Amino acid sequence: MKRMFWLLVFVPVVLVLHKVRPEAHTALFLLSVVAIIPLAALLSHATESVAAKTGDAVGGLLNATLGNLTELVIVLTALRAGMMDLVKGSLTGAIVTNSLFMLGGCFFLGGLRHRVQEFNPRNARVQAGMLLLASIALLVPSIVNRVEAWDPAVTQPLSLSISVILLVTYALSALFSLKTHKEFFGSAAGGEDHGTPWPMGLALGALAGSTVFIAVVSEIFVESVQHAAVSFGMSKAFVGFVIVSIVGAAAEMMSAFSAARKNRLDMSVGIAMGSSTQIAMFVAPVLVILSYFIAPAPMDLQFGGGQVIMVLLATLTVSSVVSGGQSAWYSGVQLIAVYAIFAVTLYMIPG
Repeated sequence: MKRMFWLLVFVPVVLVLHKVRPEAHTALFLLSVVAIIPLAALLSHATESVAAKTGDAVGGLLNATLGNLTELVIVLTALRAGMMDLVKGSLTGAIVTNSLFMLGGCFFLGGLRHRVQEFNPRNARVQAGMLLLASIALLVPSIVNRVEAWDPAVTQPLSLSISVILLVTYALSALFSLKTHKEFFGSAAGGEDHGTPWPMGLALGALAGSTVFIAVVSEIFVESVQHAAVSFGMSKAFVGFVIVSIVGAAAEMMSAFSAARKNRLDMSVGIAMGSSTQIAMFVAPVLVILSYFIAPAPMDLQFGGGQVIMVLLATLTVSSVVSGGQSAWYSGVQLIAVYAIFAVTLYMIPG
């Protein structure tokens, strides 16, 4: 991972190019993606150093929270511009990407090095239950809006009410897992100790610095992604659901994949599934509330039927795979295959 740090030279390159040639959208798109990779690696190593002091459960939650700041910056930029399709596509895409592609990648990469890996099934089941709750919250406004006698004027207050319910439930889940029942969420295996962790001060400084630069580069990315999508022939659905989601989750993916290779699968599961639930139960509701203040029009929780179905199918798939508390490399193949089906379908959608 440290071998990627030389790519940090692309961070000032993309910042300078954005200053002198803001119209070079395709070049800015490609350079911003390259620049985010080493920043994600830096964030990953710093998070592992913090996790070495605090434990995998807190480390996974910390990484999911900081990693989702990138996603939050991207969608806030799109929200201010009134790009609701991109916002909703990136939200549902982030949930599916983290729960299928990221978790599947962890199982696959960890399984290549370790024949069978174990993780705490209690934590995975709690996260899967929260994802199912979030799927229901996204599904209800989309269903009732198609009822013949439904008044469309109720969609917005319904979305706001559901957002408050999700935020309260998410806060209570943190209290449950980190305070009242934290003994249920310990690591199933100790994992390997690879390398000496950074001192806490250096690690926290690296966390703060890399998060700030990821946020800055992400803004450049979201400004250029729509123009670059036209150049590459990608649909809006594919851009929001796949491209924006993967770039937004780059930091978390680096940490989750690295932890899985070190047989710290509880941290990997905590990052992947914790990030998905945080997007669904914290980021999305917060965006609904913030849209009243920063967006041209308020945002609702009425998502496209295809997006909601993909979130629901992803939740059911993950729930079945993680229920046993063990994984091998083929478990990762199954999750990635489902994600690939979704991605190919969206790529084939015209317009």
